[in-house]
Amino acid sequence: MSTYVLVPGAGGQAWYWHRVVPLLRARGHEAIAVDLPAADERAGLAEYTDAVVAAVGARRDGLVIVGQSLAGFTVPLVGERVPVAQLVLLNAMTPKPGESAGEWWDATGQEAARAEKARHDGREPGDFDPFEDFLHDLPPDVLAEATAVGAPEQSGTPFEAPWPLAAWPDIPTRFLQGRDDRFFPLEFQRKVVAQRLPGVEVEELPGGHCLALSRPVELAEALGSGP
Repeated sequence: MSTYVLVPGAGGQAWYWHRVVPLLRARGHEAIAVDLPAADERAGLAEYTDAVVAAVGARRDGLVIVGQSLAGFTVPLVGERVPVAQLVLLNAMTPKPGESAGEWWDATGQEAARAEKARHDGREPGDFDPFEDFLHDLPPDVLAEATAVGAPEQSGTPFEAPWPLAAWPDIPTRFLQGRDDRFFPLEFQRKVVAQRLPGVEVEELPGGHCLALSRPVELAEALGSGP
């Protein structure tokens, strides 16, 4: 049995994982979805890491820390604090030493990749739209629920400080990526991961940026194939 600690991206809502948690538990695992202090202007990566470590508590066996999107900057920091069996990045931002999350966008060429993906799909590139970039493949009932929950607040604080590690921690790492992600397109992610996490394979899954909401069964199956 593994303990999956599920860390959300921007907005920090544990609700993001609500379709995945019962599926992992049905497989006999423990699953913990973490709320982050995303709306708190005082909270940066250190405080996000504290929140995840607090959710882990005294657990020390079979820990798998899963980070969605922005949480790619946080989950390796957790691996420096507790004995983690595996890190899993999901449609994630992969940091490099000394780079802030705010600098990551230009450094990786994300906006150009997002625009090229739109053109490839026959869509007109434009400004970020959460429905077009994040929620386009959600089932109608889940989309209605997400709309009812509303857009979470996200302070700019975790985007400011340089990522503090000298290198990626020596922890087995997987990278799961939705092939239909419009925000971080698949081929873009392959290039970034090849540069920043040499030797880590990008494992392709069906679905867009919010896989935990749109494809929870496939995601739980992929996670369950880990340690």
